[in-house]
Amino acid sequence: MNWLEVVGWVGSALLVWSLLQTGILRLRALNLVGCLILIGYNGALRVWPMVGLNVVLAVINIVYLYRLLTTRHDEREYEVVRVGVTDEFLAHTMRVHGADIARFNPGFRWDPAAPDRAAFLVARGDEVVGVMLVHLLGDGTARVELDYVTRRYRDLTPGEFVYRRSGLLAGLGVRRVTTPPGMVAPYYGRLGFRRDGDAYVLTL
Repeated sequence: MNWLEVVGWVGSALLVWSLLQTGILRLRALNLVGCLILIGYNGALRVWPMVGLNVVLAVINIVYLYRLLTTRHDEREYEVVRVGVTDEFLAHTMRVHGADIARFNPGFRWDPAAPDRAAFLVARGDEVVGVMLVHLLGDGTARVELDYVTRRYRDLTPGEFVYRRSGLLAGLGVRRVTTPPGMVAPYYGRLGFRRDGDAYVLTL
């Protein structure tokens, strides 16, 4: 096997691997790299139909990546909806993603009958991409109990819109938001939260 064949196999492997990704951003990025490698490989072999195919696929990936990256912080792309803590659709969403929620939040237990809770769903179009559950502590503080994003949109952190649209929480009398201590790979530092020991705090 010569080096050119190795390049072809690497490009093909990347295309297959990209289709196994659950995150839409990672899928598009890996697929683009695979297409670019195969453009070079098929160009060297003068297999022009395959060059053309991969050029088209690369352009499609670039367009989708551009849209994803330029709208990841665009409030027009995401809608935050407050729902009742006993809402059946909220319960359905949490059942569907229950295993994934438990994987990242092993200590999380949700009791819809518990007092002073508030729930929000984050949607992109007609797709639910996130769930936010908070405990209203009664002193103007809300403690995050769950900040979950579905696998497809995990690279885009849409949960930020609950905090950025502070009117949603301020309308509940919240002036301060705290996170549980010891969160893994938190993104709160980019949203105006300040570090407070093992937790993060946002003042609205």
